[in-house]
Amino acid sequence: MPMKQSRMQKGATLIEVLVAVLIFSIGVLAVVGLQAVAIQTTSEAKYRADASFVASAALSRLWGDPTNIGNYVGTTDIDDLPSGRRTVAVAGNRVEVTVNWQSPQDASEREFVAVGFINVNN
Repeated sequence: MPMKQSRMQKGATLIEVLVAVLIFSIGVLAVVGLQAVAIQTTSEAKYRADASFVASAALSRLWGDPTNIGNYVGTTDIDDLPSGRRTVAVAGNRVEVTVNWQSPQDASEREFVAVGFINVNN
């Protein structure tokens, strides 16, 4: 009887190995997919941080030079961000700095807005 059992199991190890390789391959593909998403998310976070820095720098310049606040109003292109531009709008003592950019991986435009209040009468 041991011989019959041996013949019935011929090739079973090969099938087990193939199934194990299939499961391992699916796991590797999942990790590669996660890596791609992580890279895209990291890029978006960097763009948001850069936009925040650009807006804060613009507000700092305005706080430092409140008598010439009108010289800063308008839209300016930004080299730090892909398709980036900064818009400064002033209404009374309220200053709004809007930074727009478009990520190369995404078709939609992103926006960051910073608002500050500057006492021009000092």
